[in-house]
Amino acid sequence: MKDTNHSPRILWLDWMRVAACFMVIMVHSTEPFYYGGKGSLILTQSDAFWASFFDSFVRSCVPLFIVASSYLLFPLQGQSSAQFLKRRAVRVLVPFLFWTLAYALLWGEPIQNLQNLIFNFYYASGHLWFVYMLVGVYLLIPMLSPWAEKVSKRELQIYLALCLFTTLFPSLRDWLADGQVTLIHGTSGIPRQAFFPLWGECSWNSYGTFYYFSGFIGYLLLGLYLRRFVHELSWRKTLCIAIPCYLVGFATCFGGFLWRVFKSAEGSFPVEGTLDKAVWWETTWTNDTIGVALMAIAWILLFRKIQASGAFYQKVLLPISKASYGIYLSHLFVLVPICGFFRDWLGIGEDGVLGFWTTPIQILLSSIIGFIIVSIICMVLQRIPKIGKYIIG
Repeated sequence: MKDTNHSPRILWLDWMRVAACFMVIMVHSTEPFYYGGKGSLILTQSDAFWASFFDSFVRSCVPLFIVASSYLLFPLQGQSSAQFLKRRAVRVLVPFLFWTLAYALLWGEPIQNLQNLIFNFYYASGHLWFVYMLVGVYLLIPMLSPWAEKVSKRELQIYLALCLFTTLFPSLRDWLADGQVTLIHGTSGIPRQAFFPLWGECSWNSYGTFYYFSGFIGYLLLGLYLRRFVHELSWRKTLCIAIPCYLVGFATCFGGFLWRVFKSAEGSFPVEGTLDKAVWWETTWTNDTIGVALMAIAWILLFRKIQASGAFYQKVLLPISKASYGIYLSHLFVLVPICGFFRDWLGIGEDGVLGFWTTPIQILLSSIIGFIIVSIICMVLQRIPKIGKYIIG
């Protein structure tokens, strides 16, 4: 495949990439309202509602990045595996190493942080998990490309159906185990706990029947399917598919989180617990769940209809899109103090200066201002001669 930097821009992917960046920042602007204390903490009932509303609304942000990469890069066309991986390494790993070291040196205990980086990302900058996953997806692309070039529409639909089926598993495990952790399995047991083993999983084997169809491989195949087999849809057909998908997906995420929070609260707030409790609250929010997958499909279909290429696109959106990877990597440096500022200024929950509206205003202001500031910073850094592309990507 030709270097995408010299290929004609696919307009809707730029719009989607920028929107996904903003969604990520909104997700992280919402987290302070249910993470805290010993790991999980929701102070008021209104905080529970607004956290669930905003986070559910934008939870499909990460799948959008994977679909965008798949749409552009999968399968390989006109380049060898070595060429592909070399280009991805320069584009992805060099900026990642720069910002990883920045977080490790500036937050927490630098020496301990650097030692831990040998094995995993620095947990205080938890969003960096994304890069490890992305590298894994990139390593699969050369292996799957010969198949992807020849796969039929019907065959790909069957594989996508299997992947979609696996998005039911987090809720299915929870239901079968009645919310009780019965088994921690997998190579490390982090970060997701298996509440109930399914189809071949057990304490000595976490690779069950559907293991290889689960996770982000489904979004990789979705990008392929959209590019090869889904042609231009009318607005009527787009909305007929997108609206039901989004509403069902949102209801699943929003209702699932609130139900778990209120079950934990037992009628009174604040509700607090260890990190495991927050992980359980997020059962319907994870990227491998049916609600997130359905909302991702809806967003993609809507963004495919955007073909605006005027002055706003050229002067604002396109530069932000080109800096989107750096925005993702660096945004916590800007967002954390901004969230703290609005928390101190506006107060907490219904006791804040805006009452019931305190929390949503905090989330919106933090998201919008954080996004604007970090976008400007990254666009400026990217323009630094010779080194800018190695910092921002």
